[in-house]
Amino acid sequence: MIILKSKTLSLIIVSIYYLITFIVSYLIVQLLEIQYLWIYIIIWHLISTLFIYLFSVIHKNSSIYDPFWSVAPVPIVIFLSVHSPNNLLINLLIIIPIILWSLRLTLNWICSWNGLLHEDFRYIDLKDTTTFKAFINNLFGIHIIPTLIVNISLYPIQYILLNPVVYFNVLIFASIFTSMSVYLEYVADKQMKIFRSNIQNHGKTMQKGLWKYSRHPNYLGEILFWIGIYLFGVSSGVAPIAILVCPLIMLALFIFISCPLMDNRSLKKRTDYKNYMKKTSQLFLWPPKDTIG
Repeated sequence: MIILKSKTLSLIIVSIYYLITFIVSYLIVQLLEIQYLWIYIIIWHLISTLFIYLFSVIHKNSSIYDPFWSVAPVPIVIFLSVHSPNNLLINLLIIIPIILWSLRLTLNWICSWNGLLHEDFRYIDLKDTTTFKAFINNLFGIHIIPTLIVNISLYPIQYILLNPVVYFNVLIFASIFTSMSVYLEYVADKQMKIFRSNIQNHGKTMQKGLWKYSRHPNYLGEILFWIGIYLFGVSSGVAPIAILVCPLIMLALFIFISCPLMDNRSLKKRTDYKNYMKKTSQLFLWPPKDTIG
């Protein structure tokens, strides 16, 4: 119990779990001798998810999965870059923005997670039902489905990492675009952190900076990041038009699930949120309704 109460020890334990997970999963997939690289990655990704799920069940804490969203893409893109026909500079233009994105999200989780005794309210709500439904929600809703969404959204990256770049200007634009998307998330996070650090703002809604023009500017940055991943694929010159569905799935996830969940939670916690919600754009940066015209 002392270990569970210690955030530092909890983080060390989870880090060990992740290290074991990726290594063992990789060794298992190696035994399967899969020829097509993306099928190889999907299976590697899913086996890793099942390991994390088992650790989550052991600790009765699905928040152990949280950093998987941001950590897993890094070994995937590094693995693909090893098989890339492009030079190191081109690969770095792709990999660096992804690592920056991963660092930001993972560090945010580290700062907000209080240890193995702390579980995200969304996971608690999803499991607050019958035993069977809780099992389904936990395995699929919290673990497998998010993994598949990330895998699908990351899919365009294989076209540029496994094929020579054709449109170098698009590649440069995509690298800058994804980096600026991460910066947008960083600025939104920083503004919110400063706001929350002021005790006088307790129970109030953040309505300054980027948050004046969007209720979820951090989510907007996340969506733009995945659009940037799509643009990386386009720069290969061989990606089919159909891969446009990849960032659209991520867009739908935030518009129809993530944003409404956070809005409903805020409505319960802050009396001024209802008015803020009426006048402020859900996602895209847009002037508040009372300032238009």
